[in-house]
Amino acid sequence: MVKAAFLGFGEVNTPKEIIVKKCQDAEANLKKEGLDLISVYPITDDYEEKDINNAIKSLEGKDFDIVICCIAGWIPTHAVVKVTEHFRNIPMVLWGLCGWTEGDRLVTTADQAGTTALRKTFYDLGYTFKYVYDIIGLPSKTKTVYNYAVAAKACKDLRFAKSGMAGYRDMNLYGTLYDGGSLKREIGPEIETFEMLEIEQRYQKITDAEKQAVIDNAMSKWKFMKQANPESLKMAAGYYLAVKAICDERGYEAISLKDVDGMKKLLGFPPAPIFMLLADEENLCTIPENDSLGSVTQMIIKHLTGQCAFYLEFYEFMQDRVLAGVPDYIPAEAADGGITVMPAAFGELSEGILNVSKVKTGELTMCRLTYDDGLYYMHMVKGEGITPRKWEEAGWTQPAPQLPGLEILLDDVENFAQNVMCQHYIISYGDNTEVIENFCNILGIEIIR
Repeated sequence: MVKAAFLGFGEVNTPKEIIVKKCQDAEANLKKEGLDLISVYPITDDYEEKDINNAIKSLEGKDFDIVICCIAGWIPTHAVVKVTEHFRNIPMVLWGLCGWTEGDRLVTTADQAGTTALRKTFYDLGYTFKYVYDIIGLPSKTKTVYNYAVAAKACKDLRFAKSGMAGYRDMNLYGTLYDGGSLKREIGPEIETFEMLEIEQRYQKITDAEKQAVIDNAMSKWKFMKQANPESLKMAAGYYLAVKAICDERGYEAISLKDVDGMKKLLGFPPAPIFMLLADEENLCTIPENDSLGSVTQMIIKHLTGQCAFYLEFYEFMQDRVLAGVPDYIPAEAADGGITVMPAAFGELSEGILNVSKVKTGELTMCRLTYDDGLYYMHMVKGEGITPRKWEEAGWTQPAPQLPGLEILLDDVENFAQNVMCQHYIISYGDNTEVIENFCNILGIEIIR
């Protein structure tokens, strides 16, 4: 739950009951959205500054993610700033309420006189803030305030988030690399690498009974199109438990494994079922091939939306759409009709357990964090995911499996293609552009559309 300091301001000469009623309504609407509020109102410009001092004292020692300055009427700038200066390092919302109509006339408390006096002041003082104003006769901007509060909390929480990575730079790819110093400085997450040898050492200590428990309790939820090799099931269960133990001990929110040049090449086992179990049973963000910034993007989107933030990669660009899919797995949350798997082999790789589930369709947001010379950018686009035509990736044993995927309709494929940053993009359902944009604005990340 997002914690917010809710500060309601109004001028000392405005009828107190009006300011209180407006603040109460705004407070109630925010609570309906799910915010946990520490509320102080009315705060006026009384000559002895009793209200100002009371507000400061009421917030001392309290922990909150955002400050909501609710302007319920005209208020001299100094009365607000004397409070906000104590919390200048916390993101803020400058929210102007509005007047109302009585019969054939409009009644106002000059809310936007207060906000327009403050907006430039907040900017000049270097505050990180969003300016929001209500309009008479239209719904209040409560949701807009809430979305910014969610982004503020995500920024705060990600400052101490950790992603685990077994190995590094799978297939010697360039697009999956990252700069640790700038990532910590600008966004916050830590990517901790560990050796695949540690996974193997832990795997050797997993008992058959522990493996069977995973098969019986977790993998039994999957629909098998044909029987898998029992040894493959045991390996999947054992390696899942080995990686899970590492994640539990070190507090990882996300995990990536060296895939092609690691699990497949050295251990002879495609890691798709390991990722599935980690995503579905442990609620971890998962992505293959040591995709560093892909993993960070997943954590960002999960904190902002609560969704699993799964990845898809591109197979074809078309005139009005892209074909995006995965050659291994999707989390159960993204599957339409549950998880369906089958044993399959690709090229010279050993047979593994392949996820062939259908991907949920609908409106979606597709994005990826990228890095250039010390600066971070978020490439983001809205689309509509539809069921793809029958397609296959050459190289699979015949009959080739229908891989999980979507045809994603875009307004401008050419513009997207000319800005594409990697083969992996992170998918969330719905239009999440506002909350992602809020997150990026708070941290100074430029958005590419």
